[in-house]
Amino acid sequence: MAYRGLAQEYMQIPAVTRTYTTACVITTAAVQLELITPFQLYFNPDLIFRKFQLWRLVTNFLFFGPLGFSFFFNMIFLYRYCRMLEEGSFRGRTADFVFMFLFGGLLITLFGLFASLFFLGQAFTIMLVYIWSRRNPYIRMNFFGLLNFQAPFLPWVLMGFSLLLGNSILIDLLGIVVGHLYYFLEDVFPNQPGGKKLLLTPGWLRLIFEVPEEDPNYNPLPEDGNERNEEQQ
Repeated sequence: MAYRGLAQEYMQIPAVTRTYTTACVITTAAVQLELITPFQLYFNPDLIFRKFQLWRLVTNFLFFGPLGFSFFFNMIFLYRYCRMLEEGSFRGRTADFVFMFLFGGLLITLFGLFASLFFLGQAFTIMLVYIWSRRNPYIRMNFFGLLNFQAPFLPWVLMGFSLLLGNSILIDLLGIVVGHLYYFLEDVFPNQPGGKKLLLTPGWLRLIFEVPEEDPNYNPLPEDGNERNEEQQ
């Protein structure tokens, strides 16, 4: 019964959030069990474009380091804000949500080419946090019971926390920059005088991820058998 309840709870997680977080956990577990090594996963342009190890374009977003505080911290924030976006401003718009993933992942990868970064998942998480925070500007946040602030300051608080832990803030800045670019192009520029929507979700993504809604006024034709019975009566 407990297993069935957990499985039901798991399947209630929105599809994109469920897929991405599961992939991150499975990748970390595989590294922890020594089935693979981080050297097979990290972002290396030379191996990608010369050796055609194209999987690195994806796997570098899936590994957040070995099991420990940093891993669980990143997973909590990834799951929480990815799910809130998918169930909030992207509710019923799975194709648009996937397009945001692709747009953000592409830009982070392009910046990563020049920044000598090996794993880009943390930057992607900060991007999600940034977009959510700008779309929910009036929500009050509490960070470990120490700081109270409004949602738009959350990415900067996380960057400061990384700095306190002795980590480089470059990857956090990268996530903030890409998140702001998406937010500006999607939410700000189209509403400016002379502005227009530049980020258009491709039709093939809509064909894959969006099921057409049934017309509530549509009445299906009766089956042949029913037609014959009606004629006989």
